[in-house]
Amino acid sequence: MKITVNREQLLTAVSNVQRAVSTKASMPALEGILLRAQGDRISLSGYNLELGITTDIEADVYEPGEIVLGAKLFCDIVRRLPEECVLMEVDERFMTLIRCGASEFSVVGMPAEEYPELPEVTGGTELDISGEVLKNMIDQTIYAVSQNEAKPVHTGTLFELGEGKLRLVSLDGFRMAVRTEDIGTQESMRFVVPGKTLSEISKLIVFAGANANKAEDEPETSVSVTVGRRHIIFEVGGYRFISRLIEGEFIDYNAVIPHAVSTGVTVNTRRFIDAIERISLLITDRIKSPLRCIFDEDMIKASCATTAGKANDEFECLVSGERVEMGFNNRYLIEALRASGCDEVKIELNGPLAPMKVLPPQGDEFLFLVLPVRLKNE
Repeated sequence: MKITVNREQLLTAVSNVQRAVSTKASMPALEGILLRAQGDRISLSGYNLELGITTDIEADVYEPGEIVLGAKLFCDIVRRLPEECVLMEVDERFMTLIRCGASEFSVVGMPAEEYPELPEVTGGTELDISGEVLKNMIDQTIYAVSQNEAKPVHTGTLFELGEGKLRLVSLDGFRMAVRTEDIGTQESMRFVVPGKTLSEISKLIVFAGANANKAEDEPETSVSVTVGRRHIIFEVGGYRFISRLIEGEFIDYNAVIPHAVSTGVTVNTRRFIDAIERISLLITDRIKSPLRCIFDEDMIKASCATTAGKANDEFECLVSGERVEMGFNNRYLIEALRASGCDEVKIELNGPLAPMKVLPPQGDEFLFLVLPVRLKNE
């Protein structure tokens, strides 16, 4: 293999593809990036047996070929090269010459035959979704994805298609996030995408959008999605993500949502977050205590008592219905409020032991549940 390629384009591609590379793998090739040169392009692939990322960039290909190079070293080398044009040449012993200006490296590579084939999706269901919409939906639900591998299906987000709508659902046993968007599709299906995959998709949509904005005539970033039986492909900004789907029965989330309401609250989101953050100064990983909230007479009174001391705060809001006193995990409550993205939120309560519902002021775009913590009588 012998090519010359633009350094900036190569660095961008290597940096993004590297996100799918294993840092510690039983197969050495999985710690590398697969490069294939053919025609007037070079393709780069990273794969960790769960998530794969591929992209193509333009290159002058004098001799086609393929090689696997250690991802971290290769990325570090390209990042520090001085000139814009990079020459890469691979000999029959897989020794790779990387030359740029006066800088020159010789790096030991691995044969492409040692690199596992990325899965293919054939005959899957295809969708096109606005990148901005998909990123917003991911960002508003991913915080509630479970980090506990005991129930693997809940380490992902449920995608539910039906009646022209796309719904994303994440839960971890302590909170739940539901985000709904009308995308006009007539497809009807359910599948679960790993949270780690969605985190990378969200980052790449930002990258693709930033690049598109450099040219005013570029259309809005769109994400092409192909769903197979065991894998899903996302294509955005010249990158192709392929991820396994998580198998298993996702919980019936509708059965978890409380429908009775005894107390309704409309509150300024920023004011509520600020009050919780102030009180949370007394709460640490070592010193844990629930946040106590009293909703009554158009006021929220928040307090906390730990071995480090006590804190109290209160602020005005609109409260209708019964007075209620509840305890919450401070972090879970803050994350739900932040995910709303609204200046105001509507809160629905049904006694001290039922989950808190966080809703938009109008409509049903999102629904967040936060389970309360049982309070001890002082």
